[in-house]
Amino acid sequence: MGFRCGIVGLPNVGKSTLFNALTKTAAAQAANYPFCTIEPNTGDVAVPDERLGKIAALSRSQRTVPTRISFVDIAGLVRGAAKGEGLGNQFLGNIREVDAIVHVLRAFEDDDVTHVDGRIDPIADAEAVNTELMLADLESLERRLERTRKRATGKDKEAIAILPVMETAFAELSAGRPVRAAMEQASPQDRRALAGLQLITAKPVLYVANVGEADAAGETEHTLAIQKMADAEGAAMVTIAAEIEAEIAQLPEDEQGEFLAMNGLEEAGLDRLIRAGYELLDLITFFTTGPKETRAWTVRRGAKAPRAAGAIHTDFERGFIRAQTIAYDDFVALGGEVAARDAGKARDEGKEYVVRDGDIMLFKFNV
Repeated sequence: MGFRCGIVGLPNVGKSTLFNALTKTAAAQAANYPFCTIEPNTGDVAVPDERLGKIAALSRSQRTVPTRISFVDIAGLVRGAAKGEGLGNQFLGNIREVDAIVHVLRAFEDDDVTHVDGRIDPIADAEAVNTELMLADLESLERRLERTRKRATGKDKEAIAILPVMETAFAELSAGRPVRAAMEQASPQDRRALAGLQLITAKPVLYVANVGEADAAGETEHTLAIQKMADAEGAAMVTIAAEIEAEIAQLPEDEQGEFLAMNGLEEAGLDRLIRAGYELLDLITFFTTGPKETRAWTVRRGAKAPRAAGAIHTDFERGFIRAQTIAYDDFVALGGEVAARDAGKARDEGKEYVVRDGDIMLFKFNV
């Protein structure tokens, strides 16, 4: 089960530098000219979770395996992308394939790094990208709307059901609003229908304010403006100095804490970004543990126990019987599985159990 966040933005805002730091590689060439990134690079990164080590210590596990999330570095977008300008068609095709959008905005001043518009204005940059995405959705939806209306007139039940949802989405886009705004007010059934339309602006968004090194630990006029915009849209936002993160990524782990402290930071911005991306996708973590390993697993919030079992192996879901479940707080407070079981904190849960973040689970199955 792979979850992918696409890193997007105008050229030269720091996307590839951020991606390199995330994956701790130089897989994405970072250079000072537009379209440096043409083919999207993908990197899987571990999701930071201090619970993993605590569970492993109590289970005396030989190793720990974190859960992971993918980040995709997508080519910079320019105005006119919806009409094929620059790498528009390729960009739009790549972004349709991700689950969420990490939108990097330049919030730093640097005369040595060219901005495509010759000025630093992250709100205008965001509007430029969002406009192109909405135009692409409008064009895609307009073509399908005509066909759907004809089918609905012919009493096609599927078309009759989806037509009001498509018209709502079209109205939102025509008014200059992304489709995700309509999804927040829609019924669960309509939200599923909207998601099925595969519209770019229906995807959740995380804005990343890429600041200069001097501003990494504080607020600026640009970051405050980005936060205000994100709040108005119901989007998430994190502030990161990509150059600092790139330096941290090259340091040995035992030196990273000191470097962070020197820059007035309590934790790496990348950790905040990864967690924010994870939350953006509405994901939760459950754990399996034993002497050999303690491992973190990912499911969407609201998943039932059989689906969690399937994250490990499809046979586990197919032959699911029950799941021994211990809450993380009980596991840690009581000192591990045996003590939690003796204290009556190990529950046998069936097929209708909704997995909670932090659950420690042992699945019983029969295939």
